[in-house]
Amino acid sequence: MKRFLMGVLATLVIGAGVGALFVYSGLFDISADTPHSSLVHRLIETAREHAIDRSTRDLTAPANLSDAERVRRGAGNYAAMCVGCHLAPGKTDSEIRMGLYPQPPDLARPDEVAADEPARQFWVIKHGIKASGMPAWSKGGIEDEAIWDMVAFLQQMPALSPAQYLELVEASEGHSHGGLAGHDDMHGKAGGSEPHTDNHHDHADDHSH
Repeated sequence: MKRFLMGVLATLVIGAGVGALFVYSGLFDISADTPHSSLVHRLIETAREHAIDRSTRDLTAPANLSDAERVRRGAGNYAAMCVGCHLAPGKTDSEIRMGLYPQPPDLARPDEVAADEPARQFWVIKHGIKASGMPAWSKGGIEDEAIWDMVAFLQQMPALSPAQYLELVEASEGHSHGGLAGHDDMHGKAGGSEPHTDNHHDHADDHSH
């Protein structure tokens, strides 16, 4: 038994040494245009899903997520903060999304938005996902109520036509929420400008280089 335990310990030490050598060698490819191996991808995905499941176990969504005012307010913040990565009705891709790995989900597609997972959406928007490009929007000061408004909008967006999406965005206050929403480069009433429209909606596709 002692010999067995010594063998296990030696294997662990050698494994740790090989791992450290690999990390410090610079051979690990961290470029965003090279995907993870299938094993690494599965490990990360499994860890992410279980972590989110655990974190949202006791999180309850407001009963009024279908409220039209919530959806309208959420539309403006979504258009200002999320469209570049997560798209919108009528928008098929963007430059930033094409270059991100892992690629963000297209939240305008019904199969990417689970109607029974608003708590998950709230948690991800609020806390972000490490090393994925998904920010923790709460760090900028966006309050919980505004995040729930965005979740309310997400629940409705897959059923919207491009025209309906634009109508909702134009009817909203634009980029308007707590935290940093009042500084000079914000849109809508908080910034003292005209309500935010979807002019940036195709910006990533239309600008020239």
